[in-house]
Amino acid sequence: MYEAVIGLEVHLHLKTRTKAFCGCGADYFGAEPNAHACPVCLGLPGALPVPNRMAVEHGLRLALALGAEVPEKLVFHRKNYFYPDLPKNYQISQYDLPLGRGGGLPLGERRVRIKRLHLEEDAGKSLHLEGRTLLDLNRAGSPLLELVTEPDLRTPEEARLFLQRIQALAQTLEISDASPEEGKLRADVNVSVRRAGEPLGTKVEIKNLNSFKSVQRALEYEIRRQTEILRRGERVKQATLGFEEGSGKTYPMRTKEEEADYRYFPEPDLPPVPIPRAWIEEVRKSLPELPWDKEARYRALGIREKDAEVLAYAPALSRFLDEALPLGLASPQALANWLLADVMGLLNERGLPLEATRLSPKALARLVALFERGEITSRVAKELLPELLEGQDPEALVRERGLRVVADEGALKAVVAEALAALPEAAESVRQGKLKALDALVGQVMRKTQGQAKPEVVRRLLLEALGVG
Repeated sequence: MYEAVIGLEVHLHLKTRTKAFCGCGADYFGAEPNAHACPVCLGLPGALPVPNRMAVEHGLRLALALGAEVPEKLVFHRKNYFYPDLPKNYQISQYDLPLGRGGGLPLGERRVRIKRLHLEEDAGKSLHLEGRTLLDLNRAGSPLLELVTEPDLRTPEEARLFLQRIQALAQTLEISDASPEEGKLRADVNVSVRRAGEPLGTKVEIKNLNSFKSVQRALEYEIRRQTEILRRGERVKQATLGFEEGSGKTYPMRTKEEEADYRYFPEPDLPPVPIPRAWIEEVRKSLPELPWDKEARYRALGIREKDAEVLAYAPALSRFLDEALPLGLASPQALANWLLADVMGLLNERGLPLEATRLSPKALARLVALFERGEITSRVAKELLPELLEGQDPEALVRERGLRVVADEGALKAVVAEALAALPEAAESVRQGKLKALDALVGQVMRKTQGQAKPEVVRRLLLEALGVG
């Protein structure tokens, strides 16, 4: 029986005003090519880098959230390699003293161990067109945080879930937008295949995967490819691979570089930067409630386990829920149900994020409370929800339109009689024990009351009128 062993290298584009080592603006998305570049980005003679304090602090926030060990000083190294979009021929990165070492991220009942986190600068972007290469150096020098896991993942699905968890954590900490679509979260994967219980196999690296789906598909293909090689009695060759979205296959890019190929040495233009313990404690105290702690709190409030997990790792939803819960208007589980099913269903249908609407936590809580108290039906609540997205008040809508539940059973019996007269065949079927026909009668009453009658009351009154126990 063969099993995969997977490790991830995750690159997060940090949310800072300027680049990692210069004053160029870091918000270059959508800008003209090469509009955000300077002598420091290009490594021109005499240009000296200066570390970005905010980038370091963002790195500390993630390191502390993951329980990593932080060193007493920040040391940068030069990582030497040639590529056209790296005009200096080296990258300022970290080597033997990273910003964080150790720690882990909860994943189900276990933790995925973190090997290291380090700060570095990004390279530029190459565009290959019709036999020529164009360079856009806006991205060169942007602050990146690289997170490297231990080889603790075993399936493509686990790898995808881990990346989603890191995205949620980065957004919760407000250190990165972590959007793969904009290149603000990128991943390389290391994967090998072995017989269960045997030593690690030969790993290959798959580079520059820019979506969670791509990570999962690339791993699924590569695991199959390596498994077939081993079953033929052959050996897997160590290499760096790319992934072709169209075919869903990996392909060779180059032979795998070893650590020595990069010729790391301390960055001569950047002396070590002290990281005072007082600064670390200040950052630690500023951390928000972390997703796994939030999940535990939701479960303690009575929210179902799966719902609590989904909400805790969706920062926009959890922020919304955390504003609605203290109001005490509706039960936590009911709020979770409406957020995850009805609100998200409507938003997905319209292609909108929650933040783009005028729905307030108080308005949703009041709507859910009206439903929980039995003052409006589920149908009425769902029909009002689109108007709440536009900022409307649910109680005012119910009052103005007379949408409260029809509770007068005397009035309902008259409507029931009308429904039985309108659908005599359905009524006779119910009398003969074919209870499925009851749905048509209930629907008739609900239409006549504009959805304001409780379905369970209508059903009881119909059965009584038909003499069916």
